Amino acid sequence: MRGVFHCLTLGVCFLAPGLVPALAQDGPPPSLIEPDRPPQAAPLPGPDDSQSPPMVIPPPDEGMTDNPDAFGSAPMAEEEATDEPEPQVADETPEQELDRLFAELRKQADERAARRIAGRIERHWRRSGSATIDLLMQRAALAMTREDNAAALDLLDQALVIAPHYPEAWNRRATLNFSMNRLGKSLVDIEQTLLREPRHWGALMGLAMILEQTGRKEQALETYLRVLAVYPALDSAQDAAGRLSEELLGPAI
Repeated sequence: MRGVFHCLTLGVCFLAPGLVPALAQDGPPPSLIEPDRPPQAAPLPGPDDSQSPPMVIPPPDEGMTDNPDAFGSAPMAEEEATDEPEPQVADETPEQELDRLFAELRKQADERAARRIAGRIERHWRRSGSATIDLLMQRAALAMTREDNAAALDLLDQALVIAPHYPEAWNRRATLNFSMNRLGKSLVDIEQTLLREPRHWGALMGLAMILEQTGRKEQALETYLRVLAVYPALDSAQDAAGRLSEELLGPAI
């Protein structure tokens, strides 16, 4: 881990009861934390849109953060991509494969090797199991890159009506709300993401950043440490944890 920092007890549980209301009261202005908008149907794009680019996760606004790992890691560089087939274990279910990948990620200290494992996990997360949901997610991502936030919200709302169990749809809407500086709504979506996938380091990074921005630095540090318990080689979490540890507890001796 880059730098040495004091260890706090990693006992924080994501969004302990009352945390969202507390953030709503003490954090951003009331206009940012109004109740979550009801899902609205959005028409599916027509056949002319069939050649859309791959799904991407745009980063939050530059004014909010410069952390590329919030809500989801950036895509691997072209030279790091591989066409080699992923190793398979006989009779392994998708859930078992995901558990195995997380076990490998926790043990991997090399940043580049860990990023490859993380990329495989993220590909698992993007598999909704539904062509309709995949299409909605792709169209929402495209709308986000075009900064058409209203269209993106409608598409994500529709995806969540159809598949409320799908963590990545919640995470994508959390990303969008965060980029629009609607921190209260982003927190609600982060909570839903982590209820379905507690190991989602992107959602945890987003939570930690919101906690830090709203003055809850001790809780933010605990959440960064929770990220590192899942993904120890994540540089941005290492740096944030070291910085906050030094700020809160002083330099390590």
